[in-house]
Amino acid sequence: MLQTLDSLLNTPYLFIIFIGLISLMIGSFLNVVIYRLPIMLQNDWRSECLEYLQMSPEDTHPKKAFNLAVPHSHCPHCNADIKPHQNIPVISYIFLQGRCASCKTNIPLRYPVIEVLTAVLSIVVAQHFGYSSHTFFALVLTWALIALSFIDIDHQILPDNITQPLLWLGLFLSVFNLFSNGTNSIIGAISGYLSLWCVFHGFKLLTGKDGMGHGDFKLLAVFGGWLGWHYLPLIILLSSLVGTLIGLIMISLNKREPSSPFPFGPYLAVAGWLALLWGRELNDFYFSAFGL
Repeated sequence: MLQTLDSLLNTPYLFIIFIGLISLMIGSFLNVVIYRLPIMLQNDWRSECLEYLQMSPEDTHPKKAFNLAVPHSHCPHCNADIKPHQNIPVISYIFLQGRCASCKTNIPLRYPVIEVLTAVLSIVVAQHFGYSSHTFFALVLTWALIALSFIDIDHQILPDNITQPLLWLGLFLSVFNLFSNGTNSIIGAISGYLSLWCVFHGFKLLTGKDGMGHGDFKLLAVFGGWLGWHYLPLIILLSSLVGTLIGLIMISLNKREPSSPFPFGPYLAVAGWLALLWGRELNDFYFSAFGL
């Protein structure tokens, strides 16, 4: 059985198809994470505040469990359970014509978009690294970055529940020189965090305002830990350019007020993902363009 699976995965086209199908299911799970994890965090924060203030919740009845596993998937409008055949990534959305099977309420297009995005990015990773341990861990990072990006867009937070395990995983992988060696990885994690930490405090000292969230420090530390310190300037440059360009476009189209919160995490995620796959080529192009 294992030999058959190994031979299938060593066949390039079958390997890509396998990764595509698996990542569609992962994308469906990421939709759950993106929606539920912020609510879980808010519930935890509320409980901690009540405990610190020695206050009891207003509702004395036991609360229903709410996590990534329970309750089962259901329509938020009519609370009807979503049956397994109605929860097949992309396909169910098409057959249901983008509507709930019970109440016919429109299902947000974002759900299949995230599933397809997860599959596409996963296939790119699989084609780039091939059948190797690099692919497995690069997929883990890719899936985590998708969840972080959409959570940041929705709530302007980058949860420690995701960034901290990613950081430790990157440092652990450096022991085996998988994406970077131990020295570059440790220096990268420290430099990634401190670089944005210094920018944050410098901006606050000059303006009296917070320029970014602490999660951005941790996300850049993640990339430093995974890829090494020498990719950090590239990641900062790419994320800043893309973030500035999109921000200016949004402001010019009156889609965003200049003073409104601006999630920086998605741009860091895009830049870090590009560095993961093509960091060496991008670094070479950057240094050659400036004659360095």
